[in-house]
Amino acid sequence: MRWKRTIQLLDVHCEGEIGRVAIGGVPKIPGETVADQLRWLNTDPKGQELRHFLCLEPRGAPIGSVNLLLPARHPDADAAFIILQPDQAHASSGSNSICVTTALLEAGIVEMKEPETVVTLETAAGLVKATATCRDGRCEKVKLTMVPSFVDRLDVELETPHWGKITLDLCYGGIFYALVDVRQINLTIEKANAAALVQAGMVLKDLVNRAVSVVHPEISAISGVAYVMFRDVDEDGAVRTCTTMWPGRADRSPCGTGNSANLAALHARGQVAVGDVFKSRSIIGSEFEVGLAAETTVAEKPAIVPTITGRGFTFGLSQVALDPFDPFADGFAMTDVWGPSAGEI
Repeated sequence: MRWKRTIQLLDVHCEGEIGRVAIGGVPKIPGETVADQLRWLNTDPKGQELRHFLCLEPRGAPIGSVNLLLPARHPDADAAFIILQPDQAHASSGSNSICVTTALLEAGIVEMKEPETVVTLETAAGLVKATATCRDGRCEKVKLTMVPSFVDRLDVELETPHWGKITLDLCYGGIFYALVDVRQINLTIEKANAAALVQAGMVLKDLVNRAVSVVHPEISAISGVAYVMFRDVDEDGAVRTCTTMWPGRADRSPCGTGNSANLAALHARGQVAVGDVFKSRSIIGSEFEVGLAAETTVAEKPAIVPTITGRGFTFGLSQVALDPFDPFADGFAMTDVWGPSAGEI
């Protein structure tokens, strides 16, 4: 073959959300820390070229993420990874942490020990402890101890052209979220409303980032609201979520970093305490178990340590390649599949 570049991918999904894991052929990513590598991927033309290669058509698709496995920099970590999505490289993700843990164990990259294997993942946001329940060579479920989460601002008022004044919470759960009670936009979180929720989420994300600025107090590479997560409560008390992701899609999982951010908001309002555990349900009905493990601080700001438990499933093994004569080496996106925001890619 005359391919210029090849990368091997293990296909995994977590509760319906695809998180492919690049297990071979990943080029060296410059940077002394994973946060430095994240910054390089988002600012250097070669980093953006790699993301376009893996995430845009004809090799990629709008649904899901690609996780770059990287050598760990921290002495306590088993592996490091960065999440690639069409808009940018991201620092942290609960569903992708579960996908990466499942891939590491079921591919034999990290030795699986039954009945339980602990894998420490290094992300740009910090270390994530993944405790995997294992049986008969399979990773049955993964409990994540996430990075500390905190409230940036509660009850932020935002004027919108479509819904008038709405209120939202700006919280950090590994990345920054705008958390919006979905009834304010006259919708409910269900599959039939996915397109309308996504369109609303894209509008609100743009408005929020124009109106406010958020930067992690200790990790400058993490800034800006990455996602809008709509939230509600089901009749059985489970939190119902829909995280909307650029350029226009809904997270299929309940969203680990989003639930971590929401847990920080619930804790700040006195609605949950250390030791509490509840279910979070996605737009397709899949579930995470969300827990509050401890209270802590981040740069003297009150924070909490969340836990997220879910399942990952491998469903394929593939290799993507670049023909040196391919006229679409830079990738592309079309509004028919990717939505109206595809024109900004």
